[in-house]
Amino acid sequence: MRIISLNAWGGAMFDELAPWLDTCGADVLCLQEITHTPGLGGWTRFDDADRSLPQRANLLADVRSRLPRHHGLFAVSDAGPVQDHEGWRHRQDFGVATFVAESLPVVGMRSAFVHGDYTEHRDQWPTDGRARAALAVRVYDRQAERFVTVVNLHGLRDPRGKVDTPARHAQAERLADLVGEARHDGDMTVVCGDFNLLPDSKTFQILAEIGLTDLVGTADTRTSRYAKPLRHAGYLLVSDPAGVERFEIVAEPEVSDHRALLIEVPAHGRSPGGSRP
Repeated sequence: MRIISLNAWGGAMFDELAPWLDTCGADVLCLQEITHTPGLGGWTRFDDADRSLPQRANLLADVRSRLPRHHGLFAVSDAGPVQDHEGWRHRQDFGVATFVAESLPVVGMRSAFVHGDYTEHRDQWPTDGRARAALAVRVYDRQAERFVTVVNLHGLRDPRGKVDTPARHAQAERLADLVGEARHDGDMTVVCGDFNLLPDSKTFQILAEIGLTDLVGTADTRTSRYAKPLRHAGYLLVSDPAGVERFEIVAEPEVSDHRALLIEVPAHGRSPGGSRP
């Protein structure tokens, strides 16, 4: 099974992202910064006090059209105003989405807010404190004859930086609770996403206490599209590091300001390092 996590940056690099979606080969694809504007396609512009960014109006539908043999699950964290190319304002939903290959039965789903609660931003998006939702799916891998729980997270953004705060500590506790509620004993468990944290965050201690090991550490998870010097954002944790056949921080092609994180877990009876069927 191949699991990939990527902050899709609202589809800002959709010309590069679209062909990558066609060939990435993900059985479970966890995407952060997914947009959904009912009744609208094409491009919009997102603005807050710090940034102005191009975004796809309906990245959720864009990805679904590229992955017709996947189930698309979407958890909305908040919603706010965007503008189309003619200057008309629209209300856009924002959150995380997980796409699961139709060959994998989805036997459990759960979402939870790890920070705040669902919010409608009427006039302007705030620069910090925005609600954050995490999405967990539990699937049955017929080839491996086991259950796999995958949790997709977009962590709290703070314009002051990525250092630990009380809000981020509470986020970690809520995330750990969600993992415990979603998985069953014996599940291979993967927690991944854009955590917006530094590698020494106490979040990783909290997740270690429930048996999860981070594979990223201090590695660079940003692309050349990200201009700031601090290169930490994405992480991927697993319950059984020895059961991971392949782990890669994908540097090329660049499809976002984040690098994709990829793992492959083999079927039982296949030794790590074996070829992918």
